[in-house]
Amino acid sequence: MRIALYQMMSADRSVAETTKVLDQKCADATRGGADLIIVPEMALTGYNIGASRIRQLAEPRDGPMVQSLIDMARRHSIGILCGFPEIDGNRVFNAAVLIDASGEILSVCRKAHLFGDVDRAAFSAADTLCPLVKFGGWSVGLAICYDVEFPELVRTYARAGADVVLVPTANMQPYIGVATRVVPTRAEENEIYVAYANRVGVEGAFEYCGLSCVTGPDGIDIARAGSGEEMIFADISKDKITRVRKSLSHLKDRRSDLYS
Repeated sequence: MRIALYQMMSADRSVAETTKVLDQKCADATRGGADLIIVPEMALTGYNIGASRIRQLAEPRDGPMVQSLIDMARRHSIGILCGFPEIDGNRVFNAAVLIDASGEILSVCRKAHLFGDVDRAAFSAADTLCPLVKFGGWSVGLAICYDVEFPELVRTYARAGADVVLVPTANMQPYIGVATRVVPTRAEENEIYVAYANRVGVEGAFEYCGLSCVTGPDGIDIARAGSGEEMIFADISKDKITRVRKSLSHLKDRRSDLYS
């Protein structure tokens, strides 16, 4: 499977303007042979834009924002994973929707671990962990930004049979260690792929640090972005997972009898 990650430049755009940008990036990803494009956390609206604006822009999962992504997926014959603010009753969630190339919604993931005031002022935390889903024969776990920094979450996915964890993010300076150390560690210690799609540019007080990546089950980068806006591609293979698991055995060698 070929994955495209769009490292998006943050700008004060309307949802309609951002939708046009993403539509073009889907076209570019399709031309590059991608089966799936991943774009950052809260890509459609912006992330650090204030709780009141987020609530004003938030939509249910069957609203116009998600419908625009469904239309894109069908038009460009590509899967899409994209972050958006989801409203459900009186609660707003930091969410990401996974859509396949036919336009079917496979999953809507809600962020489980809220990061600082920027999240806690605007969002409710997920009530449950997002279930694994199938995409093109792959077993896929979904996490949003801060979620990947919790080893228990990724290990839970791995123990359930995940081949890859996909992570839309909006990670800022000075936390570059998440992209350069944490993500490769999560991949290697669980013998899975991790794909991490970040922002760049400035949004309010945040300067996003880029460094989007796809890391293999051996913890080695397959693709890595720099500090500017760009699209990167990575080919992932189940054969590689099989080969790596012949030499690494973290999952098999767990001493669950010792853990509380």
